Amino acid sequence: MTKPDTPVADPKYRRLVTLVAEAVNLQKVGYLLFWDQQCMMPKGGAAARGNHMALVGRLAHERLTSPEVGQLLEDLRDLEASLPYDSDEASFIRVTRREYEKATRVPPELVDRLNRIQNESFQVWLKAREAKDYRVFRPALEEAYAARRDLAEALGYKDHPMDPLVDRFEPGLTVKDVEGLFDELRTALVPLVRAITDKARGQADPAAVLQGHFPHDAQLAVGREAVRAIGFDLDTRGRLDLSVHPYTVDISPDDVRITTRVNEQYVGQSFFACLHEAGHGLYAQGIPARFQESPLGDGASAGLHESQSRLWENIVGRSRAFWEFFLPRMKEHFPSLGGVTVEDMYRAVNKVETSLIRVEADEVTYNLHIMVRWELEKAVFDGRLALADLAEAWNAKFEEYLGIRPPDDLLGVLQDIHWTSSFGAAFPGYTIGNVASIQLYERALADHPDLEAQFARGKFDTLLGWMQRNVHAHGAKFTPQELLTRVTGRPLTAEPYLSYIRRKFGELYGV
Repeated sequence: MTKPDTPVADPKYRRLVTLVAEAVNLQKVGYLLFWDQQCMMPKGGAAARGNHMALVGRLAHERLTSPEVGQLLEDLRDLEASLPYDSDEASFIRVTRREYEKATRVPPELVDRLNRIQNESFQVWLKAREAKDYRVFRPALEEAYAARRDLAEALGYKDHPMDPLVDRFEPGLTVKDVEGLFDELRTALVPLVRAITDKARGQADPAAVLQGHFPHDAQLAVGREAVRAIGFDLDTRGRLDLSVHPYTVDISPDDVRITTRVNEQYVGQSFFACLHEAGHGLYAQGIPARFQESPLGDGASAGLHESQSRLWENIVGRSRAFWEFFLPRMKEHFPSLGGVTVEDMYRAVNKVETSLIRVEADEVTYNLHIMVRWELEKAVFDGRLALADLAEAWNAKFEEYLGIRPPDDLLGVLQDIHWTSSFGAAFPGYTIGNVASIQLYERALADHPDLEAQFARGKFDTLLGWMQRNVHAHGAKFTPQELLTRVTGRPLTAEPYLSYIRRKFGELYGV
């Protein structure tokens, strides 16, 4: 991270940078192994890959938690205190210390166990999906949960065992913070969903235009065109591949890999997955190169990363202005859309319905999908729900919040990859991202009131540049609350998001 002409000439600082770079580079090797596992690896390689990932994970942990790193962090306290809080060097020391203190609480054997379980449970999850049977996955999930519980105990907590797990994804936030946010959203969204679905009952399906036959290769071509349009570099710094579950992995700012999946009967699935993952990819490509081999070379949190994906998928990609620009391009790939108007497409991509699949959920119902997962995870950690009963509890919770019941486990409890590696506390970041995306966008819109007019012309660089300067440029220097306060003037708040939802969907549905 530090160049030879850095104002910080302390040899201990330079030594710390060198040691931490080794740990980060090993972590990135693990990311590359994960990408290969998801996209390229033959099924027969699963057992060996588990050994590879466990070894790399253990080596990265050993590098970060070495006694020398601990001593250097102690020796550099005075230097840190003498520097501005937001300087690269002070932030590097501060964030490294935070990660070091967490990592040193976790025994190496638990790190190895967690990595092995992630690989093994992923393979079992794939088999369970094929069988559409949660019972196939349950033994692996029980092992994964036990390891996550041991991780929480190792990290330590005062109030709730999920607190240290939440903190790993959202530094500085707790279960209490998440519960408060969900309570506010639940109170507003549940009656709004009911009002909209009641209003829409018996009306023609606006999303019918997205259904039909949309060839696989054409969907990938239109997805690539869309992500290039918003600024994701597919030519020299990124790539788009297929996977069971869409995701993004950043090996470096110059090697960012996104994935999608294709349903030939529904063009919206792949298209919006491409925009979503490209949002993550833009964040990764926008992080300064000088942070590449340091803990600063990441987003502020999982939720802030999600704010960027939701920004491009929803605020931009589901706007009228975007479709004024992009609909003619989509028609070139799919002549069957020839008679579709911008208004038709706008209403199609903003259809509100109580659906089963999280990644295809609309903006109004999406957070209810997250709440289902969070409440079930918390019930397990609280001892109120046994994993043996998780599938049925999932179905009951869906019926309570969304009024529908999954017909099988594939469309229910088995739909997310996350529980193969991070049972407990990964999902709140999705809701945090939804909320933060509006908070950030409103600030950008205040600075550039003509953003939507620019979208209609296919001009997205003003918004991207604003995000690069105000969000991406800081990497992981700040906690999510610090970053939001710095950029928008206040910490995370649901108010802008709820106002946006009421305004947009009130106009669409007349509620």
